This record gives sequence, C-alpha cells and structure tokens, in this order.
Amino acid sequence: MELSDSVTTIKGIGDKTAASFSRLGVHTVADLLHYYPRTYISYEAPVDIENVSYGSRQAVCACIHSRVEVKKVRGLTISTVYARDFTGTIKLTWFNCPFLRNFFHIGQSFVFVGTVSYKNGMTAITQPEYFTEEAYKEMLSVWQPVYTCTPGISSKTIQKAVKNAFPVFNKIKDFLPPAVLAEYQIMGMEEMIRNIHFPADAETLKGAVKRAAFNEFYDFIANMDRLKQQNVCACNQWKIAWKPEVTELIKGLPYHLTEAQMDAVRDIMEDMDSEHVMNRLLQGDVGSGKTIVAAIALFACAVNGYQGVLMVPTEVLAAQHYKELEKLFAPYDMEVGLLTGSMTVKEKRLIYQKLADHAIDIVIGTHALIQEKVEYDRLALVVTDEQHRFGVRQREKLSLKGDQPHVLVMSATPIPRTLAIIMYGDLDISVIHEQPKGRIPIKNCVVDNSYRKKAYQFILSEVSKGNQVYIVCPMVEESEVLDDVANVIEYTDDLKAALKTPVSVTYLHGRMSGEEKNRILQDFADGNIDILVSTTVIEVGINNPNATVMMIENAERFGLAQLHQLRGRVGRGNKQSYCIFISGKKDKETMERLSVLEQSNDGFYIAGEDLKQRGPGDFFGIRQSGDMLFKIGDIYNHADMLKAAQDVYRKYRLQIAPALEEASAAKGNLYDKPVL
Repeated sequence: MELSDSVTTIKGIGDKTAASFSRLGVHTVADLLHYYPRTYISYEAPVDIENVSYGSRQAVCACIHSRVEVKKVRGLTISTVYARDFTGTIKLTWFNCPFLRNFFHIGQSFVFVGTVSYKNGMTAITQPEYFTEEAYKEMLSVWQPVYTCTPGISSKTIQKAVKNAFPVFNKIKDFLPPAVLAEYQIMGMEEMIRNIHFPADAETLKGAVKRAAFNEFYDFIANMDRLKQQNVCACNQWKIAWKPEVTELIKGLPYHLTEAQMDAVRDIMEDMDSEHVMNRLLQGDVGSGKTIVAAIALFACAVNGYQGVLMVPTEVLAAQHYKELEKLFAPYDMEVGLLTGSMTVKEKRLIYQKLADHAIDIVIGTHALIQEKVEYDRLALVVTDEQHRFGVRQREKLSLKGDQPHVLVMSATPIPRTLAIIMYGDLDISVIHEQPKGRIPIKNCVVDNSYRKKAYQFILSEVSKGNQVYIVCPMVEESEVLDDVANVIEYTDDLKAALKTPVSVTYLHGRMSGEEKNRILQDFADGNIDILVSTTVIEVGINNPNATVMMIENAERFGLAQLHQLRGRVGRGNKQSYCIFISGKKDKETMERLSVLEQSNDGFYIAGEDLKQRGPGDFFGIRQSGDMLFKIGDIYNHADMLKAAQDVYRKYRLQIAPALEEASAAKGNLYDKPVL
C-alpha cells in the first residue's frame, strides 16, 4: 500500500464506500490520513439509573424491558424501547433506526451511552450508543476519534479504515530535519498522524494538533512569500488619481467618515497612484465602516476609466452590496453589475458581454467572478471581502483576470497587529480602530440555562416590536456523542413549542444546498422570518439592520473572537441591539472567560483576551467545517506555531526545500495539500 493508492486498497473499502468517501474529499490513502477527527470521546464506567446526572453524558447498564415500538412522525422513524436495572427504568429513543425492532429483545443486557435527560416524568436518553457488556469493557478509558460523516459512511467506518491503513504509516517522511523538530519542540510527522487519529491522552493530542497547525501555517507563509516576491516587482500600470469626483462623493455622504476611515482612504489612494501595485489589507472591527472605504476606492477606479471588482462570500451579501453601491453611484452615471452562481445562463452571458465591452464599471459578486468565461476590460482594482473566507490562491486567481491590478483585502476578523503582519506578510495594513459616530453599543449578557425562559420572553417582546432574532447553535443535527450540544433541527421544533405564539421560525445550516441557504437568508433579510435558528454559517454573509437580538447557545464551545464575530450580525441599524450568551456550563472559569464579552464590544481587545485565555480544552470543541482558512490551525490558539512557522521558513527554507520537493514529487504526499 502506498500513500498515493486509492482508498479501495484499504481492507474493507469497496467501490460503494469509496464513492461515499469521495464526497468527503477522500480519494487516496493520503487523503484519509489527512482527514482529521472533529472531536474525541472517552467512555466511563456505567452508573445506576437512579444515580444519573441529568444533562451530562453517561453510561448505564440495563436490561431490555419492553418490545421496540416504531412509529413515524413528520417523516422521521422513531424507535423507542424501555430498559431497567435494579434501581429504575430508562426510556431510550432513536431516530431513523427501524432495524432496532429486530435487534433488541426482552431480557438482553446492554450498556447505553448518551446524554441523560428528564422528560415527561421519565429518565431518558435520545440516540444512545449501545454495546454489549464485554465490548464496553474494551472501550473504557480509551480515546475514540469522531469524524464528520456523510450518507453511506459512519464515524466508525472512517475509524476502522484509518486503523487498516497503519501499514503505510512508516512510509511517511518528515520534511523537517530532527534538529528543527528539537529546537521548536515540534512532533514528528508520523507520530503526529498516529496521535491525531488515536491519541493516548490530552497532552499527546495537543502535540499532534500543534504539528498539524505548523504544517498549515508553513504552507501559508510560503505562499505569502511567493506572492510578495511577485508583487515587489510589479509596476503600477493602473495609476488611479484622486479626482474631484472622489472628494464630491465623500462630501455627499449622509454621514461624516471617521478619521480612521479617512486615513484608510488616503492610504489606498496613495498606493493606487504610486509607482507600484497596491496590495493592502483593510482591517476593522464589525461595523467599523470598511465597506464604504472600499466603495470609495472602487469609485475612484471607475472615474479614472478602469474597471473594479468586489468579491464577497455569499450571494445574499453580494446582492445587498449591489443595491447599496448602485444607489450610491447613480448620480455619477456609473454602471454597477452583479454576478452570482445562481443566475441563469442567459443572465450570466449578458454580464460577461457587458464586462468584456466595459459597459459595466464595477461588478459585485461571489466566486462566479473568477470563472474562466469571465473577461474584464482594463481591470484595475480587485477588492475581496472577508479575506479569511477566500484564501490566497483564489485572490491570486482573481488578480490574474487583469494585468497586475491593485488588490484590497477587507477582513472583519480583529487580529492583533503582530499576528496580522505574519498572516498577511504580502500586504500593507490599514486598521480602522474606531466605530462610526452615533452607533448604539450592543447590550450583552452572559447567563446559564436557567435564564432561557426569560430569554424567550425577551425575544418575543422584540419580535412583537417588528424586530428579528438570530439564535446560533453549535451543531446541525442530533449527534451520537454530543447530545448536550444544542442542534438547529431539534432546537427549532422545541423553540416553536416553547414560544406558543405564531411567529415565523426557520433553521439554517451549512449542509443545505447553496440555493436553499441563499433563499432562507434572503427571506430573513426581507423580513419574512422572525427568528432564524442557525449554525455559524451566518457569521459572515448577511447585513440585516432589522435584527436586534443574537442569542448563542452553548457559548462556552466557541472562542471569544468567534463569539464577537457572531455578535456583529446585530447592531447594524439605528435600534438598540442585544446579545445573549447562554452557557451550558456555569463553573467559575467558563463564566469568567465569557464575561469578557459583557465588558467590551471592542473586537481587538476581545481578540487579545482570546489569545491569552484559550487553552488545550478548545482542541476538543466543535469546529464548523467549510469556510475555514485552516483545517486545524488557529491563529489565536496556536500563535506559537504560527510564529515558529515564520521563524523556520526564514531560517531553514533553503535547507528544507529539497525534502519538500522530494515529498511533493511522490503522488499523494501529505505536504502539498492546499490549505489556502
């Protein structure tokens, strides 16, 4: 077996399973080894039913006491059985597992594991795992990886496949020499792969995660340096002067720009009129007014006779920016276009033709802007919104659509300047530190589960005023192993029942199709939805001034910086807005960490506190898949590895280069995985 071999060479994987693996982006043995667990679980000794702790994940050993009842409710197949030990009875429920009717029989004894609850006067576990007593003894005190799955593949299937790939582990070569590993206390590559899948303990996992983060950061920094070298030599072919129309536009705004915004405008205009191509990062907190600064730059580009592009992460946000800029630029007879993936073929062809003919001065869109069929005429400025959602290679692809255009990158993720310099080594940096005058600060509160009823009452009062609400949950659907974590699907049903009022409640999550997500976001933006229950997919991509409440469930499972980003979805209009952080834990350490969000709305301060506070516990938290710049690296939690990657690249890149090239020459190696 080789790293480059198909996963079908692994024992137990046939063509059908391989097809399911391909939906996860796993095609080769190397892909599988690089497919990391999303969390880990351990199994504890069973407790008596009468001694269970409600709300926590526990194991009970009980005997089947009834036949399995199977019924259908709203398209779901629900299987229920009762089991008991000498202290009491427990109700066990599974969704879409009708086969259990023939699996469980009265008198059989099993160990059931899951989050214990108390419902309708009865101790219960929903979607428990189940083991024979002998099998469970083997599970005790052993860490088990849990993987993100897809239909046709379970976490246990992936776990088994990784174990069966063990023979190839000794073929993994490390591109870092032993001296570098020792100097920076970095785990070796083979050891990292083994321990990230099957860690012996928390400390070993911490070392494996840090090495995986180092690899991603090193690749990122190498790409940054390559871009920087290209840009240093790039002469400015598109000189964009500060014409009188630019001053007129700024003076005609219905508000005064802050001094920080004006400083950023001056930086950008000076760059675009200099001898070299602009490559600048515009960093500012949520709501600091980055978009109008970018709009001024695009306007300046257009009045100088060139084309400009604004690329954003979602279609809904693209449509919102399109409407705003079209209105802003209307008095100047400037043509603004919109290009998104969901447009019809006919609509796209029309935009393609207009762009090629320069009938459009400024175009706003999503990834559709970098498709092969799109051609521009005198493209001079490329603006990408939310840089961490796109990555260097996509930014480079858009830049290549023109002939060395100016590049402006906007990021609403507050990053301490020292980290920003490392992360965006190819860019000059402008920071907007202040909020626009008149912005009403968000009111925050951190509470535990006992305050949920009051929170619901408050939400209803806001909805009755015509306002809208976000509720964020960490997970998409009920989990086998994390039933204590709120999930959007079940939560939405429970919320509707709890509110007992005819309000419009809809859920949204990342596993929906792009078309479905856009439709729901647009409905929310149009005011057709009162309460949107969502995963963190709403962190970026919608601007709704009518949303006044953000409630975040299981807030303890998020980093402070991400919680601040989520909070930034409200407080965008002229109404008082609120953010309610509900913690599933109320221990002193958790509540003190979250209290930082009560003390400040300043994203840069919160990012700094996040950097100080976050520890190994976050390795076991929930990480949303999809829109992350790095699979496992975290610029706050792994700041030491980010710095180490920079140092190693600066000091040893020439020494390391041959080993990297040798690894890259072997198909399926573990080092050429694009993380950008």
